[in-house]
Amino acid sequence: MPNDLTLSDDELVELTGKKRPSAQARALRIMGIDHRIRPDGKVVVLRAQLEQAFGVKRRPEEQVVEAEINWD
Repeated sequence: MPNDLTLSDDELVELTGKKRPSAQARALRIMGIDHRIRPDGKVVVLRAQLEQAFGVKRRPEEQVVEAEINWD
């Protein structure tokens, strides 16, 4: 199941044209896309951040709905 919250590794490579996390982070900085570095060194980009950076507007029925965590 695809992750709707963050970009996949393949999507990051497609977006940045880079495979190494340090090069991806550099490309994202140049593009002005907010990102974070996980403790394991991987780059994380929220899908919503990417959509905002590129001016993508979702239709109301596509809006992400807050989900409750199932602790069971």
